[in-house]
Formats: sequence, structure tokens, C-alpha cells
Amino acid sequence: MVTENAHLAACRAEIDALDAELVRLLGRRIEVVNRVVAIKKEHGIAALLPERVEEVVAHVREEAEVSGAPPDLAERLYRSLIAWTVEYEENKLGK
Repeated sequence: MVTENAHLAACRAEIDALDAELVRLLGRRIEVVNRVVAIKKEHGIAALLPERVEEVVAHVREEAEVSGAPPDLAERLYRSLIAWTVEYEENKLGK
């Protein structure tokens, strides 16, 4: 008979694997952000583009609804991710 702890350990292992995948995806996202920074630098585009922020948030909320994730959670995570990314871009752009 499988114990509660074994079930919990299996769930935790699955969460750990998902977390590792999310971190790898964040790394890939930053690779793209670095390309965006180069384009913005070349063309004098600001790091923060409020209309783009709202576009991304709306898209993420829609994706969350389709996938069964809580849209409010997706929005909160992405607003935090975007804020970090804007700060990162500003530092790279020397602003």
C-alpha cells in the first residue's frame, strides 16, 4: 500500500520537474529579450511600452482560461515578469 507521504513525494517530484521546465523557458525568454534590447537600442525604442504590456497580459489571461489556469494568477505572474524585464531592458539600454 502506498502511503500519503509517497503520494506527496510523487506530487512534489512532478512539481519540481515542472519548475525546472519553467526555469528553462525563462532562460529562453531572456535570450529573446536580449535580441529585443538590441533592436530597441538600434532604433531608440523605450524599454517600457505600456500598450505592449497590456497586450501581453490580455493574451496570457486568455491562454490561462483556455488551459484551466487561474487568469488572475497568470496576470499577477506576468505583470511581475514584465516589470523585471523592463528593469532589465532599461539597465541594458543604459536608461
